[in-house]
Amino acid sequence: MTGKNHLKAYFWAVLFAIFIIGSLALSFDPGLKIYANFSEFFLEMITFLPLMFLLVGLFDVWIPKEKIEKHIGHGSGIGGTLWVILLATLQAGPLYGAFPVAYILSQKGASVRNIFIYLGVFSAMKLPMLTFEIGFLGLKFSILRTLFSLPVFIAIGFIMERYLDKDYKVTA
Repeated sequence: MTGKNHLKAYFWAVLFAIFIIGSLALSFDPGLKIYANFSEFFLEMITFLPLMFLLVGLFDVWIPKEKIEKHIGHGSGIGGTLWVILLATLQAGPLYGAFPVAYILSQKGASVRNIFIYLGVFSAMKLPMLTFEIGFLGLKFSILRTLFSLPVFIAIGFIMERYLDKDYKVTA
C-alpha cells in the first residue's frame, strides 16, 4: 500500500480524531458528547470482542464441520431452522457479536438460509432482550412481536437462499 492509499484508507479516522481533538480544545459540546459516546462504545467493544473471538475460535476447533453441515447445512430442513433459532435465542451480547459466529457457521457449511435466520433471530429474539422487553412492554406484546417477527426472519432466510448461490461463502 502506498502512502496515498494509506491516507485514503484512514481519511475518516484521521478526520474524526482531528474533530475530537478540536472539540476537546474548544469545549465544543456536541463534539464532547460524541467523544463520550464513542469512548463508551469503544470500551464495550474492546472488552467484549476478545472473549467473543476466543469462543468463536474454540467453536472452530472443537466442533467438526461435518456436524454443522449435517444439522444446519444445506438440506437440514426445518430441523436446521429450529437449531439456529435455538442457538440465536440462547446467546447474549450485542449484534456485532453475532457476525463472527455467522462467519464461522458459514465457513463450517451452514446454509445461507440458516445464517440469515440466525442473524435475524439474534437481533430481535435473544433471551436477555426478551426478558427486558417483557419487563417494560409486557408478556402479551413480546409474544405478539415474536410471532410476527419470526416468520419474517424465516422468509428472509428463504429469500436470501434463493437469490444467493448455493456455494455462496461469506468472505472476511
